[in-house]
Amino acid sequence: MPSNDPTTSRETSSPFLLELGGPGSADSELHSAIQEGKRSPPPFSSYNKPTAEADTPTPVLPITESVSVTLNHLHTIFCNFGLQVVEDFTPLSDPQRTLQASRVPSSRIGRLFHYGGLAASLGYGAATEVLRRSRAGDAEQASSSLIMTPSNVSRLVSKLSRMRGAALKLGQFMSIQDSHILPKDVEEIFRRVQDSAHYMPNWQMERVMSGAFGQSWRDNFVSFDPIPFAAASLGQVHRGALSSSVSPTGNDEEVAVKVQFPDIARSLDSDLGYMKMLLTAGSLLPRGLFLDRTIKVMKEELKDECDYVREASFIRAFASNDRLGHDSRFCIPWVWEGSTKTVLVMKHMEGVSVGGGVVDTLSKEDRNTIASGIIELCMKELFEFRMMQTDPNWTNFLWNRTTRQIALIDFGATREYSKCFIDKWMHLLQAAVSEDREACILWSRELGYLTGEENDIMVDAHVRSLILLGHPFRAYSGHPVAFGPGTEYAGITGEIRSLIPVMLSHRLTPPPRETYSLNRKLSGAFLLASRLSASVDCRTIWDEVVRKYQFDA
Repeated sequence: MPSNDPTTSRETSSPFLLELGGPGSADSELHSAIQEGKRSPPPFSSYNKPTAEADTPTPVLPITESVSVTLNHLHTIFCNFGLQVVEDFTPLSDPQRTLQASRVPSSRIGRLFHYGGLAASLGYGAATEVLRRSRAGDAEQASSSLIMTPSNVSRLVSKLSRMRGAALKLGQFMSIQDSHILPKDVEEIFRRVQDSAHYMPNWQMERVMSGAFGQSWRDNFVSFDPIPFAAASLGQVHRGALSSSVSPTGNDEEVAVKVQFPDIARSLDSDLGYMKMLLTAGSLLPRGLFLDRTIKVMKEELKDECDYVREASFIRAFASNDRLGHDSRFCIPWVWEGSTKTVLVMKHMEGVSVGGGVVDTLSKEDRNTIASGIIELCMKELFEFRMMQTDPNWTNFLWNRTTRQIALIDFGATREYSKCFIDKWMHLLQAAVSEDREACILWSRELGYLTGEENDIMVDAHVRSLILLGHPFRAYSGHPVAFGPGTEYAGITGEIRSLIPVMLSHRLTPPPRETYSLNRKLSGAFLLASRLSASVDCRTIWDEVVRKYQFDA
């Protein structure tokens, strides 16, 4: 985890500048100073001045307030039914983090250079470990990995954090896996990657904004904070105020500006290819994860997430009156029409992360309201809209204590599902809720969870996990299910977790493609209820879903 000591946590520019298109000689000194934390980027008011005039020294900015949440066991409940990766914008506000500006390598050659250097350094680290063990006669470590040494783990974390893009995305994806699935060394790498907090230096952010809106992009804003308040693997988010001359309300409006890292979409295929080679070289992952299929799905879905025009269309779709426009429990930001494929400008929403530490101060009534709203929203998205925002990251849901509304703020991972698929999935969930073993097997084969060739061990574990999954919806109507530590539901998740290694060992086919996304969202909703120690009348929610649902003939 990055140190809070400014003298040890700074990152300097890479000497490999061939593909940067970096700062010219006139401002290279300022650029280096910003990179090293000796100076801050020029304030907005000085953007139209020569950069040499905006020269105020400042130390590296420490992080003081914690609002981020680690999703360590997010997929446990649904592990057998699919894995999904989504864009998790991590607030740069964890006391264990220090804001670090580091250039994003943008060309294929530049990224290949970094991956090649990583492979070489890992090889050197492995060779060094061989010599160390031969001299020390360390019998205890003789059979352990030569690659996953502490020094190599540090090399991997450092490189993935700087590269961002699909490499960091895969790290974030793997970091949410349960400890029963990943080897401890691999889990440690991805956990530390998840804790990284890097953002683009100012000159690189300027280039993206100019490419999206032209050199006069600042004219659209009354103010713009060059230091982002959130960062992720595909982009970062800034605060700003949209000018009344361009805002949809005719007034100056506070906005969140989501800025994509340069050329990150073009790097997805090659990045995932490099990461696949690194992960498979030492046979470090269990067979049941079906890495090839996972990476294929990641490629397709991450390309969608890099299209902010697509995301804007889904924001508007969810805000329409035939979806959530008339539901007073939720509020959705408006999107500025000037948004582009790489920069998304939307209304800044007030509230606290529904999974953040501040939520512990909320009343039991508020926590029940939040959990019930999110679980019911999942059911509506799936069975009414057939359109689901599949990112369960708690920072995507903000609770406004004044209006008692849940703000929905990220739609990049939105997926649509066919009626045929949802019909089958509804049949499967009904079978699970009614504890119908034969129907569970039938619809699992129809959907592609099972091939029909599995052994009894796999079938029994699969069906058992499904029936456990349906437990909250079997509760008596009017009797809320209690979530959280020490509850009956906690015991159920523990039992499901114990079935995961069995299913990974005996599974013959990867889960259906559609389930890589929807199951993570559903598991995240129930995990949130546990995080809140909430009580939710799941049976009433389920009965309403069944009452409204219409199967195709």
